[in-house]
Amino acid sequence: MIQVGVNGYGTIGKRVADAVAAQPDMELAGVAKTRPNYEAETAVRKGYPLYAAIPDRADRFHDAGIDLAGEVEDMVMKADVVVDTTPSGVGEQNRELYERYDTPATFQGGEDPDVADASFVARANYEAAAADEVEYVRVVSCNTTGLSRLLAPLREAYGVEKARVTLVRRGGDPGQTSRGPINDILPDPVTVPSHHGPDVNTIFPDVDIDTLGVKVPATLMHLHSVNVTLDAEPSAADVRNLLSDESRLFLVPEEAGIDGTGKLKEFAQDTGRPRGDLWENCIWEESVSTEGSDLYLFQSIHQESDVIPENIDAVRALLGREDRETSVATTDETLGVGLESLFRGARRRVVPREADD
Repeated sequence: MIQVGVNGYGTIGKRVADAVAAQPDMELAGVAKTRPNYEAETAVRKGYPLYAAIPDRADRFHDAGIDLAGEVEDMVMKADVVVDTTPSGVGEQNRELYERYDTPATFQGGEDPDVADASFVARANYEAAAADEVEYVRVVSCNTTGLSRLLAPLREAYGVEKARVTLVRRGGDPGQTSRGPINDILPDPVTVPSHHGPDVNTIFPDVDIDTLGVKVPATLMHLHSVNVTLDAEPSAADVRNLLSDESRLFLVPEEAGIDGTGKLKEFAQDTGRPRGDLWENCIWEESVSTEGSDLYLFQSIHQESDVIPENIDAVRALLGREDRETSVATTDETLGVGLESLFRGARRRVVPREADD
């Protein structure tokens, strides 16, 4: 069993910990927290070994009646690999700790690319993280993950001449009460490109991509307006069929009546997804259209959860345990990735109405 430590138990860390616990080949070595808040209480209730991320604050946990398994260095020594889910910039500081104990680690997209030996999206470049010389990988941001998942099959099937993407970004996560804007729409950044295009190039160095970002007062999901100029001229139906075969792309069918991110989240909750998570890119099937070699579509990205399967696959790739197909299949099965199958099943059960007399 792969012993996985999770350094940081917030929005991403708690989801990664649950995902690790669900894997047949992994065991959670523990989670590290900086303070004894409700998330620390939750970790203890779930039976996760809890470590003090800042040793000087260990007394705060004891004063709050929360038992610790030790300090973060103890967890790093115990783990075969650490998934660092700390806030942006902290992961870079933590790398020295992982190097000290010769423990491989994955970092998140908020870190600069040079924090790791390779950036990672399972569908796009799994093999890059599996190389013998790689000890540290960076799972790219939620938006970059979503764009890379979309571009990978398009590049393979048709070739990509250029991608142009406008990202309408949520102002903050539901729990981030300090984030904004509250009543505003901000170019974010006001310069072009946003960081997402250059970040995609850490996965696909040869893709010509321009990205613009806009931040809005919402917490649910991000929305992408995508235009890709292909090397071929497929029909919209061909593209829909191609994308529907990807397990981490969900084509939202017209008959679902899902016209926005609010209903997407409600759908996830109604289908029993933990925390209402959507691990897949959600692409509105109606929006997929082509004009010659130009492809257009809208997709939505759940910023709290779409990188969770990637972190699990990154662990296996980093340790050289499985090939991409095996790892992705295992991760998807254990988490329950694949909303498309729900509607495919429903469509198979549809009985055509008899013609009127």
